[in-house]
Amino acid sequence: MADKEAADGEQGAKGSKKKLIIILVAVIVLLLGGGGAAAFFLLSGGGSGGEDQQVEAVKREAIYTKIRTLEGKPSFVVTLQSSDGKRHYMQAFIEAKSRDSAVDDALKLHMPLIVARLNALFATQAFEELQTLEGKQALRTEATALVQSIMQEKIGQPGVETILFTNFVMQ
Repeated sequence: MADKEAADGEQGAKGSKKKLIIILVAVIVLLLGGGGAAAFFLLSGGGSGGEDQQVEAVKREAIYTKIRTLEGKPSFVVTLQSSDGKRHYMQAFIEAKSRDSAVDDALKLHMPLIVARLNALFATQAFEELQTLEGKQALRTEATALVQSIMQEKIGQPGVETILFTNFVMQ
């Protein structure tokens, strides 16, 4: 009798092991299938990849306009305010980035106004503030907002994405 019970116990253990293996295989198949679907969905851009590619294709090339005086001087040179009593100077070469040739033409047409207002902005800067990266970034942000406001006033749109300092020297 003990032999019969031992045989039944072995068959029950074998049967439960088979059930466990089948359940594990099913779970693995479901996880792999779900993971594969998720990977396909994420790598394909979630179904909106085509729209993103169309937007990128429509985006026009950048146009860089040198901001310069009528005499053709490519740089701004201003005396900076300073708390140490010494004279400090800033020289900056500036370009405006846009993506529309009409904005490029408007920048060139209104260049004297842009140069005058940027000179006024630069002359009010403190030498100590411009020695930090944050100070230079704040000045670039202010210059961008200033040129965008001029373009908004003159052509009805900001037009300029950003102002770039292509060379920036202080002493």
